[in-house]
Amino acid sequence: MLRRTKAAAGLAAAGLVLGLTGTLAGATTATAAPARQVTARTITVQAVDNLGLNTAEGKSVQCYVRGFGYNPGTIDGQLGPNSWKAWQSFLNDYGFNAGTVDGAVGPNTISGLQGFLVSLGYDTGGIDGDAGSKTRSAWKAFSHLGNNGTWC
Repeated sequence: MLRRTKAAAGLAAAGLVLGLTGTLAGATTATAAPARQVTARTITVQAVDNLGLNTAEGKSVQCYVRGFGYNPGTIDGQLGPNSWKAWQSFLNDYGFNAGTVDGAVGPNTISGLQGFLVSLGYDTGGIDGDAGSKTRSAWKAFSHLGNNGTWC
């Protein structure tokens, strides 16, 4: 005699009967839905690199470079590609050699920024293209130099 388990009782309640071979009598084979065509899109990731600045400090350095006629984009405190392109152009135009104006914060941009900060008397730990703790501290201190602690 076959005993019903709770699982078998649940299947019976659902209208399925467990056959003697252990297969479900009355079950149907599922088929996959037809594939849906998906349109491919290219997405460009635009990184924000504030080099340790908070939003208010980021706005300050955006205002600084804008004050010299360079367009950092929206003054929002997020140093994205437009802000870095403005800084790279500024640094290049003032002889600090930030390299290619591409909005990417690489060793050339960091070296240019370090040269700029050193020219103002900040200790960046050297001009080595590495945004280490001294470079970040100098950048943060610079962001507070303007009127009332901001360049905006």
